[in-house]
Order: sequence, then structure tokens, then C-alpha cells
Amino acid sequence: MRQSAQRVSVPRVLVTNELNPANVLAAVESRVVAVLPRTAATGARLINSVLAAASGGGVMPPDLLGELLKQVDYLQREVLTPRGLNASGLTTREIDVLRLMADGLDTAEIAQKLCYSERTVKNVVYGVTSRLNLRNRPHAVAYAMRAGVI
Repeated sequence: MRQSAQRVSVPRVLVTNELNPANVLAAVESRVVAVLPRTAATGARLINSVLAAASGGGVMPPDLLGELLKQVDYLQREVLTPRGLNASGLTTREIDVLRLMADGLDTAEIAQKLCYSERTVKNVVYGVTSRLNLRNRPHAVAYAMRAGVI
């Protein structure tokens, strides 16, 4: 599934005899957005799953959805938060700088407001734009807004 997802980036519907709950996150990483147990895969359910996948939705049995949420919570608590990151890939410092940029403050004003040097602010902006392949400051602000962090 992973190799196929790398070649063609489309949402996938997985019909399977069994899916180990520990593999749910790996399936989602492979662009699986709908999982149907083979025993429950009627024509109508398969059509609904394909339509949901095509429209950006998903379908998953409650036990697998619960497992996926547990795995996402674990990643947030044990992997991202200790490194100062969140699901958007931005640190708290980066979010603070982007929020002030969105409010129209320039580098000097941001530095003064956050008690940073202007060089630190510039480094934060450069780090965000280069790491996330963003073109400029407005693009970085737009990214943060779409990610829901500002």
C-alpha cells in the first residue's frame, strides 16, 4: 500500500478480512480513508465508501476509529509535544511570530513584543519558510491560518 500511495496520491478504500488495530495508522499514512470489513462490504456500503473518499470524507468501523484516535493522541503527547511541535508542524515560538505577523507587525515590533532580537525573529521566519517550502511571509501566515493555529 505504501509504495502504491507514493506513486499515485489518491484516497483509498480498503476492503479486508482483518485489520490489526496497530496497523490503522500505517493504513491512513498510505492514504486509506475508508475501511470495510469484507463481511460487511455490500454493494451499497462500498459505493458509499467510495463516494465518501472522493468527497474528502472517510468511513471506518468504530473500533478502528477509536484505535486511530489513540495513536494520534500518543503521537501528539509523546512525539510532537516534547519537541515543542504540534500537528501543524509549527513550534510555539513560530506560532507566536506568525500570529503577530498576521496582525501586521513588522520584524522590529515582533521582536519588541516577544522580547526577542530582530535576528531571532528573522531566523524563526526563515526556519518556517524554508522547512515548509513556503515562498514568503504572507504564504507562511496563510499556511498557519489553514492549519488552524492562528
